[in-house]
Amino acid sequence: MTKPIAVIVGVGDGLSASLARKLAPDHRLVLAARTGARMAGVAAETGARTVAMDASDPAQMAALFDGLDAAPRVAIYNPSARVRSPLIELDPETVRKAVEVTAFGAFLMGQAAARAMLAAEPQDGTRGTILFTGASAGVKGFPQSASFAMGKFAQRGLAQSMARELHPQGIHVAWINIDGGIRNPSRPERIDPPGNPDAMLDPDAIADTYLHLIAQHRSAWTEEVAVRPWVERF
Repeated sequence: MTKPIAVIVGVGDGLSASLARKLAPDHRLVLAARTGARMAGVAAETGARTVAMDASDPAQMAALFDGLDAAPRVAIYNPSARVRSPLIELDPETVRKAVEVTAFGAFLMGQAAARAMLAAEPQDGTRGTILFTGASAGVKGFPQSASFAMGKFAQRGLAQSMARELHPQGIHVAWINIDGGIRNPSRPERIDPPGNPDAMLDPDAIADTYLHLIAQHRSAWTEEVAVRPWVERF
């Protein structure tokens, strides 16, 4: 039997790479990112097909899903952009682009994935899972982070609206609030501080939560979940 397709938009060497490795044994992977270089390592490791694209471009997002040979069973949106600056110093065009990447791109992927899934025959009464990688900025706005809060609040609202519309049609939609820094050994600022193990989120552990959402029975679908390290204050 042909493996189902899983699409991951926004791929690098952190959480998205962990997601790709976890999904690879049971899915045909399609990875998308702005540049092919960011996907090369994980694609070689998992046998994934890669697509270089701008997630905030409607034509490029449509082409990504039109290029699939079957409806995806999984679609995950990871990209986000932020600009740290006092509110009165923010450049409007930079803010516009940040919101386009975080929120508008999420809409484009959600719409394209839903269209494809709704056109496919359900399996065991379901048509697939659409997941959005969120952040605590979608729950509370922080100082000097207006653009990120705008994008993540919009993304969270999108996920809630989609869940209420699409759950009854067999498509599981969920937003994951990643509340804390994600460990990344290739970045010095993303390593657990000495004497404080697991102070940062392990990307493989986060990916396990995504896999749990994908495998959930439709009688108990989760619409929103938060993951945070044990030392995080919230």
